[in-house]
Amino acid sequence: MLSGMNVGLPLLTQPQEVKLVSSSGERDLYESLAEIYSIIITLDGLEKAYIKDVVTEAEYTETCTRLLKQYKSSLGDESVSREFVDLETFKRTWGLECPRATERLRIGLPATVEQASHGAPQASSAGAGGVVGGASGSLILAATENFITFLDALKLNMVSKDALHPLLSEVIQSVNKVTDGEFENRGKIIQWLIALNQMRATEELSDDQARELAFDIEQAYQGFKATLN
Repeated sequence: MLSGMNVGLPLLTQPQEVKLVSSSGERDLYESLAEIYSIIITLDGLEKAYIKDVVTEAEYTETCTRLLKQYKSSLGDESVSREFVDLETFKRTWGLECPRATERLRIGLPATVEQASHGAPQASSAGAGGVVGGASGSLILAATENFITFLDALKLNMVSKDALHPLLSEVIQSVNKVTDGEFENRGKIIQWLIALNQMRATEELSDDQARELAFDIEQAYQGFKATLN
């Protein structure tokens, strides 16, 4: 009788294989979510290092820009974005705090770009406005062309986040290479970059928003040109 009681019971000495994922697609999904988790942790550490002056502005800018691009690229996958939901939901799900990374991801720009980097080389002839002297002609031209390109894109009804955010990022980065000082309506560029960064990739501006954006960037362009006089 006793010998028959264990019929059909599993042999405990034989380990059972546990499948964590049921398909290659599911595995790819969780690998992408793990990458996002790692990016957030790394970005938070980078922000702390920058505040403590442990890394140079150049090192910070390069690394932060790369991490932000990786973050956006990971969320470009529809299945990943759907599982991610949004940053606050993801943080709650995985027990993350990372306030500095949260703020940087909200803004979508390195602090050196957001606040106008003071790391660009300045010639001795730089004026009170902080305009880079010497070989700044090509930098001024690049910034001017980026303003015009962005405003032309709006005239051509390019109003999606995917179209506008990269162009406006080029504007502020090129401007920061010309001047390390504030100028009239520079803050509008940052405000719109943050607003665009918070939109979904394919989301588009309304007609009123597009007109307001064009007006604000045109005003910022005039403010930028005033620093060159």
